[in-house]
Amino acid sequence: MASEMTMHYGGCHCKNVRWRVQAPTKVVAWSCNCSNCSMRGNIHFVVPYERFELLGNSEQFLTTYSFGTHTAKHTFCKVCGITSFYYPRSNPDGVAITYRCVDPGTLTYVEVKYFDGKNWEDSYKQSNIASQSNGDSRN
Repeated sequence: MASEMTMHYGGCHCKNVRWRVQAPTKVVAWSCNCSNCSMRGNIHFVVPYERFELLGNSEQFLTTYSFGTHTAKHTFCKVCGITSFYYPRSNPDGVAITYRCVDPGTLTYVEVKYFDGKNWEDSYKQSNIASQSNGDSRN
């Protein structure tokens, strides 16, 4: 799905964590049923790390949770608890953006695909999610 690139802004509920990300206006977001994503209800799209920037003093409000392989770094706000972004196992060179944490007005279309995190290895091989952080603007 190709679309024009734009700068999206977003962050957590209390606004202590703010960021910007360059990404298409139309994105493919992933709904995952792993133990962490399913409990949080997280649906995210992935961008290359270079296109993501924390703003202001956001870093001081972040904490990180990791489990299993400890590859994924689940960041969340220390104040409100919202995970507006994290560093996914599927794309260690990318950032997963919780699409519902993007400020309104810049995402024009979100296609939600399913990632079977309970069967992570098989889903990873079949989903092509790894290509989402390769710098190609097509999702």
